[in-house]
Amino acid sequence: MTEEFNYREVRWTMHFDEIDREIGQLASICQVPLLDPGVIERVLHNDTLVCGKQNQRAFDKMRSLLMMHYSVRDRALVALGEEETMKIIAGIVERLRARYGDRLGRPAP
Repeated sequence: MTEEFNYREVRWTMHFDEIDREIGQLASICQVPLLDPGVIERVLHNDTLVCGKQNQRAFDKMRSLLMMHYSVRDRALVALGEEETMKIIAGIVERLRARYGDRLGRPAP
């Protein structure tokens, strides 16, 4: 059972990582501080005023990938449970922060 759980966790981590890495790249291109409070919601509501640099194609793709992230998160919650899913996402955010620094914004305290 543990081997099966580890395999599922690795598979979900890889799936999130692929999506979130691309979101990070697009956020960097558009100069969107995604981790600042309220910014993700503004992107999801198609508010391009959050961009420091206008690039409509990159913004649209980032918005679509954010919606995909939330869809995948909902499926992961069912498959893995909330604790494991949030642990996976927190690890990915840490890796993105290490890669992009404060360019992705600062999370709420």
